[in-house]
Amino acid sequence: MKLVFAGTPEVAVPSLEALLDSGHEVVAVVTRPDAPSGRGRRLQPSPVAARAAEAGLEILRPERPRDADFVTRLTKLAPDCCPVVAYGALIPQRVIDIPEHGWVNLHFSLLPAWRGAAPVQHAIINGDQITGAATFSLVKEMDAGPVYRTVTDPIGATDTAGDLLHRLSLSGAQLLVQTLDGIEAGTLTPEPQPADGISLAPKITVDDARLDWTRPAIVVDRLIRGCTPAPGAWSSFRGDRFKINSATVDERDDLDPGELEITKKSVRVGTGAGSLILTQVQAQGKKPMQAADWARGVSFEPGERLGG
Repeated sequence: MKLVFAGTPEVAVPSLEALLDSGHEVVAVVTRPDAPSGRGRRLQPSPVAARAAEAGLEILRPERPRDADFVTRLTKLAPDCCPVVAYGALIPQRVIDIPEHGWVNLHFSLLPAWRGAAPVQHAIINGDQITGAATFSLVKEMDAGPVYRTVTDPIGATDTAGDLLHRLSLSGAQLLVQTLDGIEAGTLTPEPQPADGISLAPKITVDDARLDWTRPAIVVDRLIRGCTPAPGAWSSFRGDRFKINSATVDERDDLDPGELEITKKSVRVGTGAGSLILTQVQAQGKKPMQAADWARGVSFEPGERLGG
């Protein structure tokens, strides 16, 4: 089939790579406009745009997918299907209707669970033991279209959102190719999502990532892992924001919530049930470092704790 691929971040690149290696023809990509990045805040192409440029593909960067110039160009390209992975903008119905086989979205959850922008993060934060990816036919309602195929992946006890999303981006890329193969062959029909089991996964904000030390250690740990690498779980120390990039659950329950225990080799903090041994932290204005190294550079006062 003739394809126009839509995607923006790094997690979408494996799907573009898989499609370029498939029997389908990618004639162009749609991605978000170049955005400021780095210390100099210079405009940079999205990861998908960068890979598309290497492949010599036409790159479409509409401000909005409803823009007349974009609609005209996509119509002229006449794709059979538009696969989409983490594009980052809502596609209007008149654009969905352009390709014969519509738009096929790769979403990183087992729909109808975790519809929205942050499915992997919410799956970890809420303690799911298994997740996966799904391909579905795009409709106007967010992530509500009928599902073609799924792939599953267990969530490990130490998995971060970054770890899990990387794995799903690879298995999902193959799932997307298989789905398009089935559509082309006429052997694959999408099934409506069940009405039960719908959950939402809105974007995780910085406020959402603030740690509550009165919660059990296992819950705090899930929030840390679900917010890694972005936006990053955090608490406060001496009035400044203090990020926690990784930690391990400790069953000892001898510290009050937020209370710190500092030794030469470890930093432990109390929670509502159990405690956490911090492994990597980032003080405000500093680079990430091992928690023990951070502690050696601080003169602690009796009774100091995280979270104020």
